[in-house]
Amino acid sequence: MSAQTLAAPAARPASPPARGPRLRVSPTVVLGVILTAQLMVVLDATIVNVALPRMQTALGFSPTGLSWVLNAYTLAFGGLLLFGARAGDLFGRRRVFLTGMALFAAASFAGGFATTSTWLVASRAAQGVGAALAAPAVLALLMSTFPEARERTRALGLFTGVSIGGAAIGLIAGGLLVQWFSWRWVMFVNVPIGLAVIAAALLVVPETPRATGRIDVAGALSSTLGMTALVYGFVRAAEAGWGDAETIASFVAAVALLALFVLVERRAAHPIVPLELFANPTRAGSYAGRLLLVAGIMGTFFFTTLFLQDVLHYSPLQTGLGFLPLTAALFLASQLSARRFVEQFGPRRVMVVGTLLSTTALALLSRMSETSSYWAILVPLVLLGLGNGTAFVPLTGASLHEVEPQHAGAASGLVNVTQQVGGSLGLALLVTVFGTASRHAAAEPRHGRSLVEQSQHVFVAGASTALTVAAGLLLLTVVVVSQLHRTPRAARAEVAQAEVAPAA
Repeated sequence: MSAQTLAAPAARPASPPARGPRLRVSPTVVLGVILTAQLMVVLDATIVNVALPRMQTALGFSPTGLSWVLNAYTLAFGGLLLFGARAGDLFGRRRVFLTGMALFAAASFAGGFATTSTWLVASRAAQGVGAALAAPAVLALLMSTFPEARERTRALGLFTGVSIGGAAIGLIAGGLLVQWFSWRWVMFVNVPIGLAVIAAALLVVPETPRATGRIDVAGALSSTLGMTALVYGFVRAAEAGWGDAETIASFVAAVALLALFVLVERRAAHPIVPLELFANPTRAGSYAGRLLLVAGIMGTFFFTTLFLQDVLHYSPLQTGLGFLPLTAALFLASQLSARRFVEQFGPRRVMVVGTLLSTTALALLSRMSETSSYWAILVPLVLLGLGNGTAFVPLTGASLHEVEPQHAGAASGLVNVTQQVGGSLGLALLVTVFGTASRHAAAEPRHGRSLVEQSQHVFVAGASTALTVAAGLLLLTVVVVSQLHRTPRAARAEVAQAEVAPAA
């Protein structure tokens, strides 16, 4: 796309009339389209997990290369979300949403026919680009569809349940598709759903007014490349160690690119991330809390999935079904949080209780051993669902706290950025911890064990250490969210003076 094309919207009026859909329908119908689209882009981060062993066999992936089936999607998704948010502001969120969904469906179709590892990874990256265009528009459309606070809170509850539950649903759906059909269907399944969403959106989703300005290409590229270098550094460290030249070079490049990103954003006339979004302490804290929380829980899905298949020898379908209690607990808690808890107890208390529950869950999971049964991880999974469902509703609301209309797209994009980037960074960090702990366990073989038993011991030792670190990340999240929505002392003094003034 040329610079002239990017600049074209500046010649248009600042806020042209929004065009409505072809059919006038209830906001509930629009919400259904929005939630279906959100479910697609979220669950695709995990739906391939159960299929990874089959993909490795079919396409000849190396162990290192296989990890990029996950990373290619999450990095493209998280890295370009801010670009997608800005594009929605400039070109209309409905138009960008439809473009993203079309690309997502086309990439899924192409990936299902992959005959080489490079082909599949490229398709996953293209899926991530499509998701990056669609996801910020999804949340922005939800906010404009439900302007009234009470209805918006309930809609956010459903949105949050879909966003976080999508990861668990992806594991279940992946197990079903791999066991009953083929690994290729974890890609193909997106095509009919994507086409249905596009058709419905054309009929019922209204267009939004467009802003003027340019897309901050330099900011988008520096942030995406910086995060990719950071994640690659962690993945490389897991294999070659922290002293490896390529590991060090990756971290140096990440620091330089992310510093460049901040510099670009400070000088850009139309930044993809207006830095004033971080001036509000509630919003800034919510972004940090979300990143830390997702960083911890994504590792839980990864290691628990491997435990069920490699230690308990569950089939792909059994593995997926093993996460059903977590999904049910998460959906129930998110609905209660949106409809009752936030209004009754306030968002800060709800976030603290939810993150404490999730921290407890990971602390319990970290005690797993090679002799543990499914029942030993069932309680932690339920607690994790309850904690995440309770915390994410007010956390999402805090991320959009007092956002000015002109920054709605960027703020919405940051909600998804912190989730995707947090998942990528967290998984990379925890895999590094896992690799170090596993090597130490392997260096001290226990006599009298078979090769399989020793392999299971090494895995569990590494996973237990990684989950302990994940619990630490969530404990840090508790500290962060406990400071949200607090009134500064100076502001409280001003309020007190204002209340006394009329009496004088």
